[in-house]
Amino acid sequence: MASPDRLRALITPVRTAMADFDGASVQSALGTLISPDAPLHLCHPFGDLLGPQALYDAAYAPLLNALPDLERRDWIVSAGTASNNHDWIGCAGHYVGTFTRPFLDIPPTGHFAHIRFHEFYRVSGDSVVEMQAIWDLPELMMQASAWPMVPSLGREMYISGPATQDGVSFDSRSNEQSAKSLATVIGMLTNLSRHPVEGGPAIMHAERYWDPRINWYGPAGIGTARGLAGFRHWHQIPFLNALPDRRGGTTGTLNCHFYGDGAYVVATGWPNMQMTVTGDGWLGIVPSGQEITMRSLDFWRVEGELIRENWVLIDLLDVYAQLGVDVFARLREFNKARVQGSISSPIGVCK
Repeated sequence: MASPDRLRALITPVRTAMADFDGASVQSALGTLISPDAPLHLCHPFGDLLGPQALYDAAYAPLLNALPDLERRDWIVSAGTASNNHDWIGCAGHYVGTFTRPFLDIPPTGHFAHIRFHEFYRVSGDSVVEMQAIWDLPELMMQASAWPMVPSLGREMYISGPATQDGVSFDSRSNEQSAKSLATVIGMLTNLSRHPVEGGPAIMHAERYWDPRINWYGPAGIGTARGLAGFRHWHQIPFLNALPDRRGGTTGTLNCHFYGDGAYVVATGWPNMQMTVTGDGWLGIVPSGQEITMRSLDFWRVEGELIRENWVLIDLLDVYAQLGVDVFARLREFNKARVQGSISSPIGVCK
């Protein structure tokens, strides 16, 4: 087991190289950090890759081509050891830049663009030996007015970092606070899983764990909700109506890795949820009785004994793919009358 400080320090060269994105520097930093044979699990449509060069070629090089003034902006950096003694680094933030060329057939806008990321790195020794990452690609589709699926119930917005502005400050984080924060989140998830099998919504004891002013930052396609009531109306109720047998986190047979880091708690797994689509009302998906899995990479910020903020990214494009819906094919059909080329010399791009 490595100390959180040592783990967080390992990711610093990558974050530094990506802050003012230089291709050669980024490749060098990734090559130093990531083992050549490390399995790298990325969201749909990137899929599973092997080693740092494949990661750069498949994901970062096309993103840099599309956003030539690309920058990485982390607003949460965390580290810790999960219950199976695996060490993890977890980062959340945005990739930003001027969107001048198509990316994954998403048409460019010539304007500032942002893609939220949640990225987790499993560490052995001084090397990353596994990566699990979701980039919020539907977020970019919406900015380009190219999202071909149903509207979100929540509010779509540029997701903010922690209200406390301490997501990349580490001095005040203690083992005692980490354990206390983790216990709050595990207690919440344990009680959450009791509904609806054991009883109605009251059995989840939500008020015991969630601050009534919670900000719940969901993925694009679901959106952000304010307050416990907003979380229930714009995400939880439709989600549970459609997927009442969902298992994940503290239940089910899939692995989910948790750790606390001061006020922050994280969960990662690939996949880490399983359920059957039996009801209506979620993402416009028709109930089919089909079993699916879900990749959900989450960060919570605990304030006192209550969860005050929760950042959630779900690989929604993979969910659609499991159900036989090719979101990118629909995107191309919806946007085939638009100009597909690059936007030359837009305002704001540094030459």
